[in-house]
Amino acid sequence: MGDFRVSEIVDTPPVTEPARQPELGDLVVEYLEGIGVEYIFGVPGGAIEPLYNAMARSARRGGLRTIVARHEAGAAFMADGYARETGKLGVCCATTGPGATNLITGVASAYSDNIPMLVLTAQTALPQFGKRTLQESSCTAVNTVAMFQSCTRFSSLVSHRGQLEGKLLSAILATQGPPAGPAHLSIPMDVLASPRRLRADAYTPLFKSLFNSHDMTNQQAIDALYDAVAKSSRIVLVLGEDCGGAMSPITDFAEATNAHIVSGPAGKRWADHDHPRYHGVLGFGGHESAARTINCAEVDLILAVGTRMDELAFGKLGKSKAFQEKLIQIDVTAENFYLAPLAHLHVCGTIDTIFRALNERLQKEHRQRFRLVYARCAPHHLTLNEPEKFHSDAVPIKPQRLMRDLPIRFPASTRFIIDAGSCWAWSMHYLLPKSQGLYRIAMGFGAMGWGIGAAVGTAVGCPTEPVVCLTGDGSWLMSGQELTVAVMEKLPVIYVVLNDQALGTIKHGQRLGGAEPVGFELPPVDFAQMARAMGAVGLNIHTMEDFDNLDFDALCRRSGPTVLDVQIDPEEVQPMGFRMKTLER
Repeated sequence: MGDFRVSEIVDTPPVTEPARQPELGDLVVEYLEGIGVEYIFGVPGGAIEPLYNAMARSARRGGLRTIVARHEAGAAFMADGYARETGKLGVCCATTGPGATNLITGVASAYSDNIPMLVLTAQTALPQFGKRTLQESSCTAVNTVAMFQSCTRFSSLVSHRGQLEGKLLSAILATQGPPAGPAHLSIPMDVLASPRRLRADAYTPLFKSLFNSHDMTNQQAIDALYDAVAKSSRIVLVLGEDCGGAMSPITDFAEATNAHIVSGPAGKRWADHDHPRYHGVLGFGGHESAARTINCAEVDLILAVGTRMDELAFGKLGKSKAFQEKLIQIDVTAENFYLAPLAHLHVCGTIDTIFRALNERLQKEHRQRFRLVYARCAPHHLTLNEPEKFHSDAVPIKPQRLMRDLPIRFPASTRFIIDAGSCWAWSMHYLLPKSQGLYRIAMGFGAMGWGIGAAVGTAVGCPTEPVVCLTGDGSWLMSGQELTVAVMEKLPVIYVVLNDQALGTIKHGQRLGGAEPVGFELPPVDFAQMARAMGAVGLNIHTMEDFDNLDFDALCRRSGPTVLDVQIDPEEVQPMGFRMKTLER
């Protein structure tokens, strides 16, 4: 071999890879960046790899990044929680075939609760359609586009690269409503990997302008509403889940008219539990004080505001002619009227605008008259079932007492995420958060495990505030692996697992309904030990003294999640009598 000199090596120009041509996957990511999307929650796979490549390039330049869930349903739950926390569009993604079908439960949950969410799934390459390719889910195989059509506002296949921009725009706009909800795009792998010729910034202004809300309030309906209010002397407001953003004028209206306030189960989120005119939750897990308020014979007007009039709130009450004659429904979503046409007047429009208009007219014309009315109905502010258990130090821990202490021990800014199951009823009745808007529950579809993923999405959206997820042992065994996402992302989520070694709602529901006692048992599991095995802090709580000895400030400041395995009294029956009545034949 010949001699060589160091200078020859140094002078050799470095080998550089050719510049990568931008792909349509990059265009999708840039569109989402343009409307403020920060994260995409998902699970990668072969067919969706071009989108993940684009997200990796985006993250390197400081753009959006991916958060990898452990199961695709968990990714959808995370996107749901993120959207509720931030008000931004939640985005989740999955690969073709089982990746897409695993998303469906989480997407259906968002659909039932009107959560804006963009769902991106991959398909096998277009030339492989109909050839029994691995995980094919096109219209010639397991048709995932058709599956999503029943639980989204929009579901479509991008069958040509030229369709991408238009269908992406349509899907994003479909998420905004009203009614809001998820929209689904299925994009073949070869389309995502196609070279792109367009710049996303040319379309971003169009996207942003179409996101602006439009006030389409019906003035004639407001006039009719005002006339009904002016003629009434006993008014009850029923707060629904869509009252957010309008609580200031709604409260002003209640105080101006001496109206009483109750909430539906989902509307509890917006209730001020300390307000003297609030009487609690109506319906599932609710309070006798709320039932007395709305059933008072002297009430002559009931205003259902931003509520979907579902059976969890109104049950058989909605079948009463006397109730319907008093009822006026106020909502921004016309769909809520024809799904439950109970009221004698429907007022469609922006809720904030409607109540500001009412207050302005009341200020001028009738406010003094309402002030002189002495409200004899519902003298009690809010009454609890079994109040002695709300203060009990008994062992095993009474769930009523645990619900009492959670808002006391955690800061007022704590987000409470309530998973499906017995946590619903316990929290609905006994958990009284200090702040409005921070109690989150998904009661439309009732998916177990929703809270576990939603808590991660909530913490991603607001990492500076405490997030407490109430979940059951059944839900944790189903979806507890999402804890490792909180570990990787260093999110200070506190999971409170109500451990009664049973599917509690099933167990007590069978007893109350006289059914066979079957299928509710769970084995004894140390969830604190499970948490430690996954890299989180895990603590066993057997007594209220154990709970009181926790350093709550330290838990909230931790760079990572904590699991509290709370041994609750398995014989305590959750306040679910209302639900049992709705199940009667």
